[in-house]
Amino acid sequence: MSTENEGTAVPPAPSAPPVPVDAPAASAQPPAPHAPDQVPASPPEAPATPPAQAQAPVTPDQQASQGHPAPAPQVHPAPQGGDVPQGSTAPDAAWPPPPPPGTPAHTPTYGAGGDNGYGGGFDNGSGGGAGGWGASYQQPAPKPGRGRGGLVAGALIAALVAGGLGGGLGYTLAKNNDGNGSTTVSAPDTGGSVQRAAGTVAGVASKALPSTVTIQAEGSNGEGGTGTGFVFDKEGHIVTNNHVVAEAVDGGKLSATFPNGKKYEAEVVGHAQGYDVAVIKLENAPSDLKPLPLGDSDKVVVGDSTIAIGAPFGLSNTVTTGIISAKNRPVASSDGSADSKASYMSALQTDASINPGNSGGPLLDAQGNVIGINSAIQSTSNGGFGTGQAGSIGLGFAIPINQAEFVAQQLIKNGKPVYAKIGASVSLEETTNGAKLTEQGVGGSDPVEKGGPADDAGLKPGDVITKLDDRVIDSGPTLIGEIWTHKPGDEVTVTYERGGKQHTTEVTLGSKIGDD
Repeated sequence: MSTENEGTAVPPAPSAPPVPVDAPAASAQPPAPHAPDQVPASPPEAPATPPAQAQAPVTPDQQASQGHPAPAPQVHPAPQGGDVPQGSTAPDAAWPPPPPPGTPAHTPTYGAGGDNGYGGGFDNGSGGGAGGWGASYQQPAPKPGRGRGGLVAGALIAALVAGGLGGGLGYTLAKNNDGNGSTTVSAPDTGGSVQRAAGTVAGVASKALPSTVTIQAEGSNGEGGTGTGFVFDKEGHIVTNNHVVAEAVDGGKLSATFPNGKKYEAEVVGHAQGYDVAVIKLENAPSDLKPLPLGDSDKVVVGDSTIAIGAPFGLSNTVTTGIISAKNRPVASSDGSADSKASYMSALQTDASINPGNSGGPLLDAQGNVIGINSAIQSTSNGGFGTGQAGSIGLGFAIPINQAEFVAQQLIKNGKPVYAKIGASVSLEETTNGAKLTEQGVGGSDPVEKGGPADDAGLKPGDVITKLDDRVIDSGPTLIGEIWTHKPGDEVTVTYERGGKQHTTEVTLGSKIGDD
């Protein structure tokens, strides 16, 4: 299964259908039947023919990704323009591995837009153009007056239709009750006067929304998109996806807007391509910031309620709900750009609606604690509104907050990410048999780093890793995602096969600083 980072620009909506011409009103009384020998004075007038209804635009389905065989499907949207590894040659499990093979030529946009999503598809967030979770990194910003106008027009037509229906029902009820007095009952409390309990979706949303922001990222070339982020600390640090802010890293512009309309300029503190996590900081940050509480993603179970906050297709401060539909889902995603490298995660899967623009936003539990960062989506369609951006089909993926918190702290402290590594090159071929250590290293390097963690543990080229602690490993991307849920220095138990026999060994993970 492949994902796309969600993407960002607000697409134009289809134009409203024409209003049909009114047909002549029917006579109150049916005409009296004619006698057999009687001829009507004139033929009845034919009712006017209503105009043909506007045809809704038909968007062909487009396969955004490929599914991985059981037992654990993986999401591998392939970045465009990258070399696809052949045979068993693959990158070191340490960042940066090359994009996974066998994926569609195009990647969905981030919902986050940049969430690419500013793709999900960002996804973009910043970009994410999807897309994988996942939009191609980012559609150019829409022209003023386009996009939302279509949405408004559709809403107006819906309101008129609803209004006409309500008027007809009101007339009928008034006529039937004429002279009998009113039978309506007024509610004692309604709307804003109702007190929402803290554990309800409305209660959680009312507390969390003031601590979320809609991020606008613009590259030096003028292109960019929309994504989401949330307040991480009182110093003004905002956590989001890397693909949301990627366009603004070198000479671009960033801004963050709170639900109350206050807008702040921001700068990138640090970003991690492999983790798809970034931290930005508000300029002249207000003193009353309220960081969102961070939960424990390790304690989340399938079936737990989830609440996602973001700016899908640029619609800021949108709240959707769902459940945790799976845990430890191996996901590889990218923004679809030619120089993009894949991001790997052992993701939380949710059916809460996530679309391009949601990228970087918080995934909350029922108590309002952040349990993940929305990053990518799986989609089978190229989306609507004529943009080619994919939308939610109920398969969204979030970076577990336990991992994202560690990454964010490292970015704030050092400006660069720190990756755990095993010190061996693994094949990125799609398989269900395990992660095979390749016979050749990347760029002529040793497939098993001399004196590295794998070498010290006795692993050799050709070994097939089938488990990491209690996690089943079915492929190279799954192994990478699982290793990156750990910190450098962690000791893990590796189960592997060599010559048809199964073995186990203890590996102390090494470290790699930066994405280079």
